[in-house]
Amino acid sequence: MSAIAETKNPQIDSVVNILDLINPHFYPLWLAEQSHIVAKGGRSSFKSSVISIKLVVDFLNDPMGNVVVLRKVGKYLRTSVYEQIKWAIYLLGVQDEFIFGKSPLQITHKDTDTAFYFFGVDDPQKLKSMNIAVGYVMALWFEELAEFAGPEDIDIVEDTFIRRDLGDTEVKVYFSYNPPRNPYAWVNEWLDSKVGDEDYFIHHSTYMDDELGFLSKQMLRKIEQYNENDYDYWRWMYMGEVIGMGDTVYNMAHFQPLDEIPDDDDIMFIDIATDTGHQTSATTHLAFGFTKRRNVILLDTYYYSPEGKLTKKAPSELSREYKEWQDNLLNKYKRPIDMRTIDSAEGALRNQIFKDYGIRLNPVNKGTKEDMIDYVTNLLVSKRFFYLDTPNNQVFIEEHKKYRWDPDSLKPGREPRVIEVDDHTCDAFQYYVMDNLRKLGLVF
Repeated sequence: MSAIAETKNPQIDSVVNILDLINPHFYPLWLAEQSHIVAKGGRSSFKSSVISIKLVVDFLNDPMGNVVVLRKVGKYLRTSVYEQIKWAIYLLGVQDEFIFGKSPLQITHKDTDTAFYFFGVDDPQKLKSMNIAVGYVMALWFEELAEFAGPEDIDIVEDTFIRRDLGDTEVKVYFSYNPPRNPYAWVNEWLDSKVGDEDYFIHHSTYMDDELGFLSKQMLRKIEQYNENDYDYWRWMYMGEVIGMGDTVYNMAHFQPLDEIPDDDDIMFIDIATDTGHQTSATTHLAFGFTKRRNVILLDTYYYSPEGKLTKKAPSELSREYKEWQDNLLNKYKRPIDMRTIDSAEGALRNQIFKDYGIRLNPVNKGTKEDMIDYVTNLLVSKRFFYLDTPNNQVFIEEHKKYRWDPDSLKPGREPRVIEVDDHTCDAFQYYVMDNLRKLGLVF
């Protein structure tokens, strides 16, 4: 513990005690001498918070050192790792020493001109020619490591920033992530290969390691609710266990039927999500009510399948039926429409609806199929999803009952995928969730 205290910058000493900011469970990580630090575990374990504090403290102790912080997708930098480092700086009371730049995204020390640099690794090759103007790179941080494409991403970036000879000093490389469920996910296999490597320190943490009581009672209640509602999901999400995928995608016990809209949970607005078909596949629209209690209710399902039909509906006809279906919803529920979401790969119907009625459908920013399913599962496990038990909505329930992982895709070295048969409402549900993550409280 004394070694931790000794790392404190003089400017920090007078403001805050580092030992008050990190749980004892993280002392070994803080003191680790290895060049590579792997922090894995469950959600809400504070691993990212500890790493950010450590990076700021070490940065302040090295006037020529720079820190590079990375995520796979660049658009998430501003609201995640940038704010995380900024939070640590303010926590330590040294915010007056920094300039917080937005374009380019970096946090620069006023006196030394060294900085925290933030990069997306959408294309790792773009970083190969990256140079730091002042000083050298002292540390790298790969946040949400499981999002990266594979070890090749890591190697390209790491080689870019550790190639300069720093004498007796080595670049510290931090990795943080929540382990994927699939034991054959690349990051799980990569970690297995690092066990016993003298250059790697591997640390696991969960919310149960919060001895200092940082987690709110509200958050603890939420976590315990997950434990009660879906034990396996809780093991994966909050204990950081690799639980395996299984064949079934969703636990249907989380799809809760309603005969009518509850009197005590009024709908505030309606969201619509669309998955479009072509000559042989179905087109579906889902209407979701978002309530004052932040619940989601499936109100109605439009479903058209051209299978077995000699004459297929043209985009103009599908556009007209979309408008009629939407207007019926508006007349019935007397609530405004907030979001209209559609598959980003589909342009024909989206353009037709705009041409006919001036209605804009938002092309969703999709993630991997596994990520999209995980977000839906998060909503389901929170017990906030309901559906009106009507004939129109039965196709939604039946497709979700049959929704399965392809067992061949769950083997080593393969990317998990679902069986893409009768999955149109499943896709539309995922689009809705992905396009409304903040509203649904699934990202912050």
